[in-house]
Amino acid sequence: MTDQTPAPYSGPTRMLSGVQPSGALHLGNYLGAIVKFVKLQEEMPCFLFVADLHAITVWQDPAELAKQTREIAAAYLASGLDPKKAAIFPQSAVRAHAELAWILNCVARLGWLDRMTQFKEKSGKHKERASVGLYTYPVLQAADILAYKATHVPVGEDQKQHLELTRDIAAKFNNDFGAQGFFPLPEPLIQGPGARVMSLRDGTAKMSKSDPSDQSRINLLDDADTILQKVKRARTDPEPLPETVEGLTGRAEADNLVGIYAALAGITKAEVIAQFGGQGFGSFKPALGELVAERFAPVASEMRRLMGDPAEVDRVLKDGAERAAAVAEKTLAETKELVGFWPGRG
Repeated sequence: MTDQTPAPYSGPTRMLSGVQPSGALHLGNYLGAIVKFVKLQEEMPCFLFVADLHAITVWQDPAELAKQTREIAAAYLASGLDPKKAAIFPQSAVRAHAELAWILNCVARLGWLDRMTQFKEKSGKHKERASVGLYTYPVLQAADILAYKATHVPVGEDQKQHLELTRDIAAKFNNDFGAQGFFPLPEPLIQGPGARVMSLRDGTAKMSKSDPSDQSRINLLDDADTILQKVKRARTDPEPLPETVEGLTGRAEADNLVGIYAALAGITKAEVIAQFGGQGFGSFKPALGELVAERFAPVASEMRRLMGDPAEVDRVLKDGAERAAAVAEKTLAETKELVGFWPGRG
């Protein structure tokens, strides 16, 4: 691995993140990512893309892919992201992502990719049947980040290894081409409540779009009755809520539900326990369900309006892609000149 001592980087602070258009967005996406994006857009330039290039590392229905790209953009907008502050765009609409990924493929090392645990998890026992794209996915992810010279990347615990790889690739490129400080070594943003929302059916597993059980997650477009029923059916243990936060230790499902309530209400877990400690889930679940339904109602309503007007969503995506490309193409041109490609800049 390369030296992790941060190289001197004097460029602007920027944030980048993306969500794959594969399955409905859910409570975990909302609390773990989208609400954080809304806050970050007030602090620094933000580039938020729909990761359609990443999505096709496994087969996607083309019609559904296009539909879900618009749905994610609608979710961003409905949740409070301002397209004038944050560039919202499809990853595939900015060609620099793919072109920079090839250059970085030639910088990254096979041994680094062999250590990526997510590929092992996703390919399972049939590694030879997995796409090459799935294997090199982390290098494309590095290109996503470095095309904008992003200094901050909101990530879950499961993506920290990929961000470390991005730092390794950036440091090696800077060193190999005598360009110290050209690419920043991006920092992870993982702090705050709701960073990891777990399944309603298994408190030890992350809430996921790919879980075959729709009861495991609350989708952004679920109506109030559906949300109340899902929360009511959420797996719990037979004990009442503890009197202290420490009492949540070893109680994964209880801890998850308390954490969701705290994140949505904007309070701490201790404050939730102060209100509901000692009560059974028969009292807590209805309160949680109503809170989720109340929070999601305006988001779902606006999402449906936007999805009914694809031209409006497409205008946002086109404008975002043009603004993103202006930044990414500049980085790519500078990168090609450093590598020695003819005709240099351009």
